[in-house]
Amino acid sequence: MIKLRLKRFGKKREASFRLVACNSTSRRDGRPLQELGFYNPRTKETRLDTEALRFRLSQGAQPTDAVRSLLVKGGLLEKTIRPAEVVGKAKQEAARKASSSNAKNKGIDDKAEEVVKNSEVEKDQVASTDAIQPETKEA
Repeated sequence: MIKLRLKRFGKKREASFRLVACNSTSRRDGRPLQELGFYNPRTKETRLDTEALRFRLSQGAQPTDAVRSLLVKGGLLEKTIRPAEVVGKAKQEAARKASSSNAKNKGIDDKAEEVVKNSEVEKDQVASTDAIQPETKEA
């Protein structure tokens, strides 16, 4: 099987990559069948040989995840959403809705308790001010 993958080259800690077509069992930096482009992650520079890439893709070459993202950015492939991503996002959204509804209900309950406490405090204050007021003597 032919894979489209990145082949590392350059200095230590200053890596650049060539986009190559190679046999799936060959080493990462082994001899490729064909060089199809270039990618520098530090400067985000990307050069792609679109005709050769389209030819290899039509032959059934499978890009790695990193190469697939480069091809999507380059406009050669359409972004496909995997079924696992759809299911995961649906679960996350359901969890968010459940937690937000619980938080809203909890917030309403907290506000109700606060109102009840405030009304009790006001009743106590009114009762205490009545007790403090001196009785007026009528002559």
